[in-house]
Amino acid sequence: MKSKKNIVNLLTIGYFTIALGEVIAEYAKNKPIIFVFKPLITLVLLSMYLISSTKKSNAFVIILLTSLITNILFIPQDPKFLLYAILVFTVHRIVVLFLVLKLQKITDFIPVVLGTAPFLLIFFYLFMETTDIPESSYYILVIQNVLISVFAGLALSSYVMHDNKQNSILLISALLFVMLQFTVFIEKYYLTNEYQFLFRPLAMSLNILAFFAFYKYVTTAELKR
Repeated sequence: MKSKKNIVNLLTIGYFTIALGEVIAEYAKNKPIIFVFKPLITLVLLSMYLISSTKKSNAFVIILLTSLITNILFIPQDPKFLLYAILVFTVHRIVVLFLVLKLQKITDFIPVVLGTAPFLLIFFYLFMETTDIPESSYYILVIQNVLISVFAGLALSSYVMHDNKQNSILLISALLFVMLQFTVFIEKYYLTNEYQFLFRPLAMSLNILAFFAFYKYVTTAELKR
């Protein structure tokens, strides 16, 4: 047990070390390092989960693998690859919601609806104000906005109704994912040729922290099952 904990601690240090290198590579636009470090971050997190988890979830493994594929598809910054990335990420978000609903065991959905509404308003306001969205991505992005809003609403309502460690970590993870989606959306459709040197490292930093927080949420929730 102690050896497992030591391995996870070493992997955690490795995770954030590689993550720092990836953020720097994003700032420097060093594609060779990005192609190596970006998938490696997810693989290290997956290793941490498989070692530390008491009740290994196939859903969480799928979440990390779809995240890995999405990250790789985002690297070329090609519209065709972007569409594929959004499709894979839609599957990713659906599995995230499935896992959260399974772990949270929601019985009253009224707080969830109330918690989801503000996020829907924000994302759809930004969406309706955008004129550069490709027709092929339009409906997928609508689904993406709904999924992230429901996820955030679930996290917010769970935290408000039951303020405990599990729900606190879930809320932190959800807010980081909301900030990530907001950042990527602004970068892709509002400031396409501006501040790229800031948005890419920022998005990567949020992605790293959001997934680590979600990993902590899943392992914490599994201990209570």
